[in-house]
Amino acid sequence: MKSRLLAAAVSVLLLAAAPALAQNAPSADAYRAAVADPLRPADEVARDPLRHPAEMLAFAGVRPGWRIADIRPGAGYFSRLFARTVGGEGHVYAFVPNRTAERENPRADALVAAYPNLSRVNGDLDAMTFDAPLDMVFMSQEYHDFHIPRFGVNVAKMNADIFKALKPGGVYVVIDHQAAPGAGITAVETLHRIEGAQLRKEVEAAGFVFEAESPAVANPADDHSLNVFDEAIRGKTDQFVYRFRKPR
Repeated sequence: MKSRLLAAAVSVLLLAAAPALAQNAPSADAYRAAVADPLRPADEVARDPLRHPAEMLAFAGVRPGWRIADIRPGAGYFSRLFARTVGGEGHVYAFVPNRTAERENPRADALVAAYPNLSRVNGDLDAMTFDAPLDMVFMSQEYHDFHIPRFGVNVAKMNADIFKALKPGGVYVVIDHQAAPGAGITAVETLHRIEGAQLRKEVEAAGFVFEAESPAVANPADDHSLNVFDEAIRGKTDQFVYRFRKPR
């Protein structure tokens, strides 16, 4: 039953994607194969029911040969999935900010050792560059942090640099914890949440076109009042998933 529901969900997301994404995109089986990667750690696999990885791959439209930047990938939950999906002709850049490199580089290096089509890139978040044009920039549960003053990030310039790094027609996919309506960026440090409408406004200001939203990790039961690390809501927050496109 679960496998049939997953296949149906992935099919719906593929149909909702733009025609350019759907054409020649991998099948649901390809995404499930990435999820079944034997190199994925058990603790990451255990999070799959809450993170819906196959649906996320389908929503983003990831396909073989893509070049993807995973911004601040942490332990590599999504980087591993991307590496398997893009294959030998593609490449994944694990972008680790200079500010957090000392503690995060070792985890990125472990990914590099496991996947030959993955490399670590260090730099400032508002000065990102890559050695080739990208098909996708991906950011999961990180965008809100870059508004926290101690990170020292010019978010508008960060979005502009991401725009420059993408190929025409490339996509920018952002997942983050939803804040209460009207909160804007006021809860980014206290609750680690950002209002989706605020994020969308900022990204569109860089020239991106908002294309679609996925409800895969939404949770209507979350009233947006708790810190995302509160055990009452941790792992089950109401999250938005937005796909933006750089015009061709």
